[in-house]
Amino acid sequence: MALNTANEGEITKKIEEQTSKLPSTIFLGAALVSMGVSAALKCIGNEKTALFVGQWAAPFLLLGIYNKIVKTEGHD
Repeated sequence: MALNTANEGEITKKIEEQTSKLPSTIFLGAALVSMGVSAALKCIGNEKTALFVGQWAAPFLLLGIYNKIVKTEGHD
């Protein structure tokens, strides 16, 4: 079942309405927390888990950028 363009636009609009309600500092905070947890895990010897958690920082920052764009440009 394929989505048509109009339906896809409505879904995007609903997502943007919800994400624009979140403060951008949540995403920055989540990135910083993931880096801190990653560093702590590395210090106690959980190498693989530290790498896994440390990789969360970039997606959180990208979500923050998307959030900021939606807020400044507005959603359709």
